[in-house]
Amino acid sequence: MKYSGVGGQAVMEGVMMKNEDRYAVAVRKPDHTIDVKVSTFKETIKNKKLRRLPFIRGVINFIESLILGMQTLMYSASFFEDDEDEKKKKEAMTQEERKAQEEKEKKQEKAMMGGTVAFSVVFALGLFFFLPYFLSGIFHKVISSDTVIALLEGLIRLAIFIGYIALISLTPDIKRVFMYHGAEHKCINCIEHGMELNVENVRKSSRQHKRCGTSFLLIVMLISIVFFLFIRVDSRILQLVLRLLLIPVIAGVSYEFIRLAGRYDNRLVNILSKPGLWMQKMTTKEPDDEMIEVGIASVEAVFDWRKWQKEENV
Repeated sequence: MKYSGVGGQAVMEGVMMKNEDRYAVAVRKPDHTIDVKVSTFKETIKNKKLRRLPFIRGVINFIESLILGMQTLMYSASFFEDDEDEKKKKEAMTQEERKAQEEKEKKQEKAMMGGTVAFSVVFALGLFFFLPYFLSGIFHKVISSDTVIALLEGLIRLAIFIGYIALISLTPDIKRVFMYHGAEHKCINCIEHGMELNVENVRKSSRQHKRCGTSFLLIVMLISIVFFLFIRVDSRILQLVLRLLLIPVIAGVSYEFIRLAGRYDNRLVNILSKPGLWMQKMTTKEPDDEMIEVGIASVEAVFDWRKWQKEENV
């Protein structure tokens, strides 16, 4: 397997694929046709030296991925929002009115996206970091060792994370997103293993991939256990502040591991990648052929896989 540089995520009834400074969102519309939109990725931080710095690049990449993911998710959702009455209203508008309405909707979309990203970050911090901290604190009455409490906090965090994934996977909409997630992985695995990108080859490819965001999040959970072991202060407020300050550091370290795992295929890396691949069995499901077609359309919109395979002798 060779590193292609292509990555992506599942969106509502579709797949987003990114290659260098371009990304494509392919969506299976209600009429069953595939809509493909190709855009140029705009970096939040332009400084090339800073973007190449180990650990720092991981934090930048995480923030940008979060923003891009939310943008593409909202774009895909737009195909399923407009009802017939809304469409008729737009059709009745003049060109100027329609343009003004579109500008208004863009502003509302930006505001909504900013609010959604902020809420998502606060929710994730509360659920996966602060809640385990407070729950583990209950055991201070019976456990005097700070090390044991820190390990217990980590185990609670992992249990909440796994439980959360298991719970949301029960909903039909999320299950379909996980199926598109599987299609995304299968398409990337197909081209990186030197196979022609078609439905048959994608279908038989693995739906687990070492560069997956699920693996990244699990690594964050595991590495946080090690980092939080070294917080030795009495103040509860200071303990929380230090945890917050360490999160970017943990994200940076986790990114470097995922980056390394995606580029090398040796026994040690494969063993260390196993927990993340196991978690992906929960966050990816087997896609149907129509979903695979969407994934293929997204890849081909931003990546010349034939040329790459020829140049790399994959």
